Amino acid sequence: MTGYAPAEAARRSGFSLDTLRYYEKIGLLADVGRTPGGQRVFTDDDLSWLLLFRCLRDTGMPIAQMCRYASLARAGEHTVDERRELLRQHAAQVEEQMRLLRRQYDHLREKIRFYERLPGPPAPDEGR
Repeated sequence: MTGYAPAEAARRSGFSLDTLRYYEKIGLLADVGRTPGGQRVFTDDDLSWLLLFRCLRDTGMPIAQMCRYASLARAGEHTVDERRELLRQHAAQVEEQMRLLRRQYDHLREKIRFYERLPGPPAPDEGR
């Protein structure tokens, strides 16, 4: 089992140290190990959780849903169907957001093309 200091876990996960502490406090990260001196030590399993949380957070899942997912996962195999459904619902929301972003991106690109077709400012008179 590999152990990572908090700074290394933060670097690898892309979360700040404050976020790691917060996730532990609210129960997203459970049973984070400690050194005899009390410093947190993150395992590969903890990092796997953090990478999942990064994905969920970056795709807009609310913290409450992330907590629900983590709670279900820790409850055992009998929650697989509920976890799958939670992720399916989130994926559907992500797909809708991607469609909206695509429409907005297309609109933005059209506006850029409009400005690119306009004549540019007159060239400065180099004879002066």
